[in-house]
Amino acid sequence: MASFTTLTAHAVLLSAENVDTDQIIPARFLKTLDKTGLGKQLFFDWRYLPDGTDNPDFALNKPEAQGAQIILAGDNFGCGSSREHAPWALMGWGIRAVISTSFADIFKGNSLKNGLLPIQVDAATHAKLVAAVKANPKAQLSIDLARAELTLPDGAKVKFPIDAFAQHCLLNGIDQLGYILSFDEKIKAFESAHA
Repeated sequence: MASFTTLTAHAVLLSAENVDTDQIIPARFLKTLDKTGLGKQLFFDWRYLPDGTDNPDFALNKPEAQGAQIILAGDNFGCGSSREHAPWALMGWGIRAVISTSFADIFKGNSLKNGLLPIQVDAATHAKLVAAVKANPKAQLSIDLARAELTLPDGAKVKFPIDAFAQHCLLNGIDQLGYILSFDEKIKAFESAHA
């Protein structure tokens, strides 16, 4: 898993509320255990028209969305069933962080375990971000994970909550198993002393 320390990028506005995991990655694409290529299926039913061509009205298909690494989402992002494929698909498209006023707990956990940073902000900060992105779709946001701090386009800094263990894992580019394996020598020493 790639480490997450800082990120400066523009955001794509996806203002829909209650976006569920079946919209993020439809169930018919869950047959794979491989993360490769899932970015093509991200928001499949919204991104593509019935004939398979790009839906020009969908946020991720607009020219200004290209290169975005942050989604500025509506409330309750990631609700619905648990599926690791949702953060995999987002990351496969190039998204490293999602900002919302709230996240479904299961989606938030799956995201943190797979390298995607969910950032929860208050309603006033969210409204300020939406206005900034609407005014300038290429407006830059900066994320400093070590400080748990989001810098808005106007330079204002906002703290965001993050679990300390998840923060440690993201900063070091390790998952839960990688964390346990970092104690391999201590585990071996303990096992040999108690054989």
